This record gives sequence, C-alpha cells and structure tokens, in this order.
Amino acid sequence: MHNPSSWLIENARLIDPSTGMDRHGRLLIVNGRFAGVDVCDADLPHDVERWDVQGCVVAPGLCDLSTEFGEPGREEDETIVTGTRAALAGGFSSIALSSNTEPPIDTAASVEFIHQKGARADHCRVYALGCVSKHQQGESLAEIGSLVEAGAVALSDGPKPIENTGLLRRALEYCAMFDRVVFDHPEIASLSRGGVMHEGLEQLMLGLSPIPAEAEDLSTSRDIRLVEATGGRLHLTSVSTSGSIDLCRRAKARGIAFTAGIFVANLHMNDTMLRSFDANCKVNPPLRSQDHVFACLEGLRDGTIDIISSGHRPCSLEKKMLEIDAAPFGMIALETALSQVITHVIRPGILTWCDAMAKMSLNPSRLIGVSGGTLQTNALADLVVVDAERKWKVDATLLQSRSYNTPLDGTELYGVVLATYVEGRRKFVSPSVQKPSFHSSLENVQ
Repeated sequence: MHNPSSWLIENARLIDPSTGMDRHGRLLIVNGRFAGVDVCDADLPHDVERWDVQGCVVAPGLCDLSTEFGEPGREEDETIVTGTRAALAGGFSSIALSSNTEPPIDTAASVEFIHQKGARADHCRVYALGCVSKHQQGESLAEIGSLVEAGAVALSDGPKPIENTGLLRRALEYCAMFDRVVFDHPEIASLSRGGVMHEGLEQLMLGLSPIPAEAEDLSTSRDIRLVEATGGRLHLTSVSTSGSIDLCRRAKARGIAFTAGIFVANLHMNDTMLRSFDANCKVNPPLRSQDHVFACLEGLRDGTIDIISSGHRPCSLEKKMLEIDAAPFGMIALETALSQVITHVIRPGILTWCDAMAKMSLNPSRLIGVSGGTLQTNALADLVVVDAERKWKVDATLLQSRSYNTPLDGTELYGVVLATYVEGRRKFVSPSVQKPSFHSSLENVQ
C-alpha cells in the first residue's frame, strides 16, 4: 500500500476527544505524526498527498481493551494476522489482547511472543495483557514483575473472573507498585456456572439455564470494596446489569477511583434474541433484558461507564454449530463495534461524537498508558476515517475475521470505515472508496 511521508486530509469533520474539538477542517500528517489543523497551503510539504474526505468524520484511531484471538493454541478461531486485519477494518489502531491463549500469557516469553507476532503482522498495534494468576487457575499470583518488564500493559485473567478474593486483593496491592491496572470480568462463577442466558422471563419460556444478574452485582460490589481498601487500580471490563451500574455510580460519587467498561453488544441487544436459539447470541456477559439495556445506556450517558469495548471473541463455525447449551460463548465484533455505536448510541443522541470517541479511543489508551486518543500536534498519527451517514449490510462471509460468529449477519448499520491509519501509515482502505475521492495517490494503492 502506497504510504507517502505527508498526508493532507481535507474537508473533514474533525473529532478530538482530548480537546473537545468537533468542527470541519483539514488535518496534516508528516512523518507519522499529526502536524496541525487548518495548515495553510504555503506551509504544506511539497510532496504532500491530498485526500478530500467530503465531510466524513476523522477521529483518533480506536483502542480496544477486550479483544480475544486464538493464537497461540486456537488458531482455528482467529490468528493475530486475521484478527489485526479485522481490527483495522473496524477502525482500531490499537488492541490489548486478552491473556486466555493456550498456553495463557503468564510468562515474559509469552508476552514477547504476542508482541513479536503483532509486529510481524504489521497491521494495528498489539499489546499483551498478562495473567493475574499462574496458568489462569486463580490460585497464586503470576510473575507480575516479569510480565510488566516484558511489556504487559495490564493484568487480567479475562474472560475468567478472579474468584479468589484474597488473590484479587494481593493483585491490586502488588500491581499498584508497577502502576498497572487489574482487569476483572465481574462474575461469581458459582452462581452462573452452567448458565446459557440472562435469568428472567425469556429464559423461563425458553427453558435454558440461567445466568442471574446477581452473579455480576455481587462481584462488582466486592471488587469496588477491595479497590477502596487497597488503593489499587481496577478496571471492570464488562458491566451489564442495572445493579452494577448503580453500584459503580454510587462508588464514583464517593470518590472511589476505578473504571468501568461495557461490551458494545450490551448497549443494544437483549435477551429476546435468544428466541432463535442462535448460538451466536450466547455471550458472556449475557444479553440482558431491556430494562438492563436502558440502565446501561443511562450509565453511558452520565459517565458511569468510562470505556466501550468490542468484546470480540471469535469461535470457529464448527464450535458454534453445536447445541446452544454446548456451544462456547462469544461473538466477533471488531469490524462492527464502531458502526453499532454510531447506529445505537450516537445517532439517537445518547452520546456526542466527542464523548463516544473518548470512550472508544482516549480513555482506553490512557488507562493502559499507550499513545492514542488525540489529534493534537506531534501525537502519533493514529486515526479512522468513517462515513457516518452511509449504511451497510453486515455479511459475515465478507468480514476480515477468520470466524463468522456474529448475530448481526444481514443487519443494516450506519457508519462505513473508509480508512484506518497507524502512525501515519494508511493500513486499511475500504473497497467502497472510489478513486475520485483521492488525488493521484490512490493510483498506487494495492
């Protein structure tokens, strides 16, 4: 793909959550960094390549904190090459890879393996989440110092919850010495074990095993109390219940410092989708009833929820073809997450573009201490160009991910990602981009 040293993106709606900017203008990129907004022609590099985006949104590249791939160990689900390609197609310039690989990321060598494979793929930036416990067994702490030294940006046993309360307390205290965040998926597994869907009227009618909201609420309450007691850094990866939202809201009002995240599916999908017995709707946290969805949207609006994550969890076709009781949890979401947010959060007016990009780009980047989330001069030029007014129909067979497990197949969404840049290099260009939209540079795009 042709990548000149200088780009001028013109006629753009510029969104910068770090400054609150939302206005039309032009953006200059030079040698992999942002070089200014509305730079006059006299100050442009002589070899600059121009792109008139015709009023499309230009925002910082997205950063995902809840990405699962299969590699190493489950390459039939997703490899780092296919997964990072999917991330680019969804507008993500950075991802933090969950530690539940086979073997799990609980040694310095496994962290280095992830980083090396990510660098070799040369798509988006890939960061590793190291395990909290050895082998993700929840019994003893992993070698956290070695994981941090190798480059782990946070510690997590996700998607497994950290059930051992004493272990979580020690992890919060120990990770604070390294200024690292502990990620926890809030769930009391003894309450939810064997469950398939949210406990409620739909579950009773369908006769499927329940996952009660209390399993999440009790874990959320415990985690908040521990972070208050230890002063450690905590991120709740995937709140989904009205009870958890209320607990988080009250705790933050008391000045307890932690962050709360949500998977994009829990912002607009509900448990009625399980009426089809489609295993692609079997996810964790489960699709809740509509009253919980409304509570999550309100938590998003009032700032209780800090981060929106994809919850990308690929599963091969053979695994999802099993009976719903036996099929694994998970859906792919990297390529649809931004469009889901545009369709169900931004267009209805629940969040502004700046607020949405803060939760998908700025806040996650800051939480794990990596670059991103801004268009300010001298920052690394990570950005996404999206036609927010254009509709597209999801076709699972045409997505970049190796797996097809999405319940959105055939659904129409707003927001087509036209291009994704990583450090000033255009890593993804949508097939829908027409040549007249570019100047001479497009002739060289492969």
